[in-house]
Amino acid sequence: MDSSQRKGGFVPVSPSQTPRSTDKHGRDPRSIDGNGNLSGKFDKDKGVNVQVILRCRPLSDDEARMNTPAVISCNEHRREVLAAQNIANKQIDRTFTFDKVFGPTSKQKDLFNQAVAPIVNEVLEGYNCTIFAYGQTGTGKTYTMEGGGRKLKNGEFPSDAGVIPRAVRQIFEILEAQCAEYSMKVTFLELYNEEITDLLAPDESKFSEDKNKKPIALMEDGKGGVFVRGLEEEVVYTAGEIYKILDKGSAKRRTAETLLNKQSSRSHSIFSITIHIKEITPEGEEMIKCGKLNLVDLAGSENISRSGARDGRAREAGEINKSLLTLGRVINALVEHSGHIPYRDSKLTRLLRDSLGGKTKTCIIATISPSILCLEETLSTLDYAHRAKNIKNKPEINQKMMKSAMIKDLYAEIDRLKQEVFAAREKNGIYIPRDRYLIEEAEKKAMTEKIEKLELDLDSKDKQLIGLQELYNSQKLLSADLSDKLERTQKKLVDTEHAFLDLEERYRQANSTIKEKEFLISNLLKSEKALVERAYDLRSELENAAADVSGLFSKIERKDKIEEGNRILVQKFQSQLTQQLDILHKTVSASVMQQETQLKEMEEDMQSFVSTKAKATEELRVHVERLKEMYGSGVRALDDLAGELDRNSEETLGRLNSQVLMHSSTLEDCFKGIAVEADQLLNELQLCLCKQEDKLATFAQQQREGHHRAVESTRSISKITSNFFQTLDIHASKLTKIMEESQILQDQQLHDLEKKFEECAANEEKQLLEKVAAMLASSSARKKTLVQTAVDSLRASAAERTNNLQMEMSTAHDFTCSVKEQWKTYMEETENHYLEDTAAVESGRSGLEEGFKSCKTKTRMGTQQWKDAQNSLLNLGKGNIASVDSIIRSGLDANQLLRDKLSSAVSTTLGDVDISNKDLVSSINSSFKLDQDASANFNCMLVPCHGELRELKSGHYHKIVEITDNTGKCLEEEYIVDVPSCSTPKRRPINLPTASSIEELRTPAFEDLLKSFWEAMPAHKLANGDVKNLSGAYEAQFQSRDSRVPLTAIN
Repeated sequence: MDSSQRKGGFVPVSPSQTPRSTDKHGRDPRSIDGNGNLSGKFDKDKGVNVQVILRCRPLSDDEARMNTPAVISCNEHRREVLAAQNIANKQIDRTFTFDKVFGPTSKQKDLFNQAVAPIVNEVLEGYNCTIFAYGQTGTGKTYTMEGGGRKLKNGEFPSDAGVIPRAVRQIFEILEAQCAEYSMKVTFLELYNEEITDLLAPDESKFSEDKNKKPIALMEDGKGGVFVRGLEEEVVYTAGEIYKILDKGSAKRRTAETLLNKQSSRSHSIFSITIHIKEITPEGEEMIKCGKLNLVDLAGSENISRSGARDGRAREAGEINKSLLTLGRVINALVEHSGHIPYRDSKLTRLLRDSLGGKTKTCIIATISPSILCLEETLSTLDYAHRAKNIKNKPEINQKMMKSAMIKDLYAEIDRLKQEVFAAREKNGIYIPRDRYLIEEAEKKAMTEKIEKLELDLDSKDKQLIGLQELYNSQKLLSADLSDKLERTQKKLVDTEHAFLDLEERYRQANSTIKEKEFLISNLLKSEKALVERAYDLRSELENAAADVSGLFSKIERKDKIEEGNRILVQKFQSQLTQQLDILHKTVSASVMQQETQLKEMEEDMQSFVSTKAKATEELRVHVERLKEMYGSGVRALDDLAGELDRNSEETLGRLNSQVLMHSSTLEDCFKGIAVEADQLLNELQLCLCKQEDKLATFAQQQREGHHRAVESTRSISKITSNFFQTLDIHASKLTKIMEESQILQDQQLHDLEKKFEECAANEEKQLLEKVAAMLASSSARKKTLVQTAVDSLRASAAERTNNLQMEMSTAHDFTCSVKEQWKTYMEETENHYLEDTAAVESGRSGLEEGFKSCKTKTRMGTQQWKDAQNSLLNLGKGNIASVDSIIRSGLDANQLLRDKLSSAVSTTLGDVDISNKDLVSSINSSFKLDQDASANFNCMLVPCHGELRELKSGHYHKIVEITDNTGKCLEEEYIVDVPSCSTPKRRPINLPTASSIEELRTPAFEDLLKSFWEAMPAHKLANGDVKNLSGAYEAQFQSRDSRVPLTAIN
C-alpha cells in the first residue's frame, strides 16, 4: 500500500470519538439522522448490560496425557458453568450464569454466528462496538480472536478462523450486498510494558526490534475521551488487504514461549475498523453514517511460578498482571457504583474507558481452562466475568453527518498537515507547527516538575531509611531479650503438647461429626432439589388448571348475562300477561253475575216443573227397576267384551309407541350426521375465504409496491430533467459570458491600436518636419510592424475564444448524450416495472379465480349433501309409515272380532229391551207432554243466554289468541338461548403426585443415613499417618453426638 493511503496524526481510539459523535458536534445542525431528527436524544437513565460470553478450551495434549482431572463443566443450553472446588476434603460446587456459554467441543463458527455476528450488524447501523477476550494465559484468547489461519480453501474459511477475519468478511459481504458506497480504515496497536506501539508503522531500522516499535503518546482530547498521537491509519478496500495488515501487525507483536503456552502473547493488542457509509435521504441529501469496531486481544494473566518466567519475562508478566488488576478494580468500581473509577491507573483502562461504562456496546469473551491445575485462575476469571455482567453502558448511535460537513473537516485536516509539512521544510529549528511545539513544551515542563517532586520524595525516603536503621538496632537488642523468653516458653511448650494431643483427639471426633453433617446436608440438598423439580411440575399443572378455571368463569359470566336478559324478558312478559288476565277476569265476572240472575229465574220455574215431574218419575222408577234387572246381565257381558277390547288396544298402543321412539332416534342420528357434514363444509368454506383474503392482501401489497416503484422512477426522471435544464442554463450563461468578454477584449485592443497609431502619427509629423526623407522609410516599417502585431493578437484571442466555444459545445453535446442514455434506461426500467406489475395482476386474478372456483365446488357439495339428507329422511319416513300401518291393521282386525261378539250380545239384549221399551214409551209420552211445556218455557229463557254466551266465547277466544301470540313471540323469538362458543376448556387428566412418590422424596432418617455413610466410608488416614477403621468410632460418635442443629448449606 502506497503512502497516499496512510495518514499519520492524532487518531482517536475511544469508540465514542468517531467524527461528529461528541456532544459538541451533536449540537451541530448539520448532523442529523435519517429521519431528520437529532440523533443525540438518548435516554440517559437507560443502560445496556455488557454482554459476557464464556468459552472453555478442551484439555491440552499434555494434560490429557497426564490424566489431569477436569473440574469445569459447561451447560450451553442453560448457559451455566459449574466449577467443582475441594476445600478441606469437602467438595463445593459453584455455579456461574452468563449470556452465552461455549463448551470445549464448541466451534469457532458457532461462537461467531451466535455472539459476534449481531454486534457486527450493529456496527454497520452506526454504533461503536468493542469485543475483547479476557482470561488466563494459554486459555485460547488469541485463538478465539485471530484463529489458526485465514487462508481460503475453495472460497471458504478454515474451520479454525477466528473472530477478526470472520467479522471482516461479514462486513464486506453486507456492504457488497447492499451496493453501498463506503470507505474503511484500520489501526493496529499494542500495549507492552505500559508503552503504546503502532504495529502498522513503517520499519525505521532493520537491526533493532525496539526501533521498529517506537512508543507513542496517549493524549486526552478534552471531551472525556483519549486519542493516540501519531498512530498510522491504513485505508483498505478489500478483505484481503485487511488480512495482510493483520499478518503484518501480528508478526510484530511480542510473543514468548512459557511452560503454559508455546506462543504466549506478552502484550495487549487493539485492532480497530472505522467504516463510513454514504446514505441518501428522501430529500436527496447525502449523509455519512459512521461505525467503529474495536477488537481487543488482552495478554493473559499468569502465575510466574507455574509459567517459568524469569528476569525480563517475569517483569513482563508483572506488568501484564498489574494492568489486568487495574482492569479488575475498574470493573469492581463500576459494579459497586463507586464515586471514583480508577481509569487513569493504567493505559489499558484508559483505552477501554468508553467500552466499560461508556457509550459503546461491549462484548467480553472470557476464556478458561477446565484443568484442576488452573482452578484458582479459572475461578478468578469467572468472578471477574460474572461481575462484569452488571456493568451498564449507555450506547449511542453515531450521529450522521452531511457530506459537505465531512469534506470541510477533511479540508481542515489537509490544512493542518500542510502546516506540518511547511514547518518541516523550512528547517528553522522547529519542524512542527508552533501550537504543537507549545503543547510539547508544556508536557516537558510538567515532566520536569514531576522529576523534581520525585527527587524530593527520594530525600524523604532516605530520611525514613535512616530512621528504620535506628529502629533495626533497637529491635536487635529487643530480640536478645526475646531469646531468653523463648527458652522459658519452650518449657511451657512441652506442657502444651500434651494438651494438644488431647485436643487432636477431640479434633478427630469433631472432624468425623462434621463429615456426618456434610453427608446429611448433601442428602437434604438432593431431597430439596427433587422437591423443587416436583414443585415446578405442580406449578405447570396449576397454571393449566387456572387457565381452565378462567375459561369456565368466562362461560359462567356469559350464561349469567343471557339469564339476566331472559329474566328481564320473563318479568316483562309476566306483567303483560297479568294485565290481559285481569281484563279477561273482569269480562268473565260480569258474565257470571248476569248468568246468576237468569239461573234464579230458572230455579223458580224448575221447582214448579219438578213437582209435576216427580209423579211421572215415580212411575218411571218402577219400569226402570224392571229394566235394571234385565240390563244387568247384558251389561256384564258387555263389560267382559270391553275389558278384552281395552287389553287389545293397550297392546297395539305399546307397539305403536316403540315404533315411534325408534323413528325419533333414527331421525336424531340422521340430523346429527347432517349437522356434522354441514359444519365441516362451512369450516372448509370459511378457510377458503380466509385464504382468498390473504391473497387479496398480497395482491394489494404488490400493487402498492408497483405504484411506489413508478413514483420513484418518476421522481428520478424529474431530477434528471431538472438537472439537464440547469446544466443547459449554465452552459448558455458561460457562452454569453465568453461572447461578452470577446467583444470587450476586441474593443479594447482596437482602442489601443487607434491610440498607438495616433501617437505614432503625431511623432512622425514632428520628425518629418526635420527629416522628411530619412524618416519616411522607418515610419512605414514601424506602422507596418504595429498593425501586424495588433492583427496577430486579435487572431490569437479569436482562436482562443473559438476553442472555448468548441469546448462548451462538446461539453453540452456529452451531457445531452448522457441525458439520452439516462432517459433510455428510465424507459427500459419503466417497461420492466410495467411487465412485472402486469404479471402480478395476472397472477392475482388467476389466484382469485381458483379461489372462487373452489368456493363454488364447496357450495355444490353442500347442496348435494342437503339433497342426500332430504332423500334419506323421505325414505326413513316411508319405512316408518309402513311399519305403523301394519301395526294399526293388526289392531283393527282384532277389534273387528270383538265387535262381532259384541253385536251378537247386543242383538239378544235388544229383543228383551224392545218389550220393556214399549211399556216405557207410553209412560214417557205422557211425561213428554209435560217436558214440552217446560221446554217451551226454558227456550224463551235460554235463547238470550245463548247469545250472550256466544259473545263471551268470541271475546274470550280473541283474548286467548292475543295472549298466545305474545307468549310465542316472547318465548320463541326474544328468549335467548346460550350458543356454544367452543372456548370451554376440555376435560383433561391432571397429573397429581401419588402418596408413594411423595414418600420417595422424603429424606431418610438421620440414623439410617449415618449408618450407610460409615458403612460406605473406607479406611481413613489420620493426621499422624496411622490408618484406623472408623466403624467402631461411628458407634461411639453416634452415642456421644450432641443435639446440635445440622449445618446450614451455604449457596
